Amino acid sequence: MSFDSLPLWLLLAIFAAAGGVILVCGIRLTGQADRIADRTGLGEALVGGVLLGAATSLSGTVVSVTAALDGRASLAFSNGVGGIAAQTAFLAIADIVYRRANLEHVAADVSSLFQCALLVLLLSIPMVAYTTPEITFLGIHPASYALVIVYFGGVMAQRRVHEQPMWQAVHTSETHEDSPDEAQKDMRGNMWLIGAFAGLMLVLATMGWVLAEVAGELTDRFDLNASLVGALMTAVVTSLPELVTTLAAVHRGALQLAIGGIVGGNTFDTLFLTLSDVAYRDGSIYHAVSSQDYFWLTIGLVMTAILLLGLLVRQKSGPGGIGFESVSLLGVYGGAIALQAIG
Repeated sequence: MSFDSLPLWLLLAIFAAAGGVILVCGIRLTGQADRIADRTGLGEALVGGVLLGAATSLSGTVVSVTAALDGRASLAFSNGVGGIAAQTAFLAIADIVYRRANLEHVAADVSSLFQCALLVLLLSIPMVAYTTPEITFLGIHPASYALVIVYFGGVMAQRRVHEQPMWQAVHTSETHEDSPDEAQKDMRGNMWLIGAFAGLMLVLATMGWVLAEVAGELTDRFDLNASLVGALMTAVVTSLPELVTTLAAVHRGALQLAIGGIVGGNTFDTLFLTLSDVAYRDGSIYHAVSSQDYFWLTIGLVMTAILLLGLLVRQKSGPGGIGFESVSLLGVYGGAIALQAIG
């Protein structure tokens, strides 16, 4: 399908329609993930961080890979790291919606702490790549290999942290327990649920390809800044499932799932860079992008550090029931958008 001959109104309509489909799929995915967490006994934080995080990030993955295959390094890179910043800001919105107390206080879980620390490490690896010589093995920068190794090593370690925690949150009157709503079932009884989940993931992947093609055409036709398009257009639209699933999880009372889905999705999003580096055939993608793209990576790093501090401090409530971290997250993200707009 070619998008270069389509009129502007139709391009925008396709972009909006794809975003709408992603939104609907995101709503369905939350309920499926919550039931999978209950039936398998893996827990909301782990399922939210790994399974739901990967599923809701799938459309964004396809956007980055498609853009990299088309030689659009900046769009591919900024889509990935811009989504991390946007999704972390969504968590602050969820904190505002949850009126009882600060969300980071009530949903304290060692898995979420581990995920935040892992994400800080993963976001640091591209910065190391940027400051080192442009070298590749089989056309791929060593940092891309490191991202995969650290990510999957972190996933295995997180499972161990969940099953044998060496740290426990202090329980207060507002602390929320992750208690299953459904009894555990064997794998055969869960196959239809997993199949439906996989089907929704396939739809998300297809919509990601559509968004990438439309965004690329808009960038070329109107000579737009690819970094801005990636960070504030495709990244935000493909992050809509994270916003929807987070708010839906808060509404369902699955608070660990809400935080785990955001941080886990952000952790998975760092693999966008590896996949983009593989798809980009003109050298290291870490050296083919501009400082504007790394600006959004550092914003994501700062926001993750703030979130980690909030999970550790566990402020019970602040103005309007939200903590200092939510106010800071929205301030940092809003400030970043303003700087990009005037820059």
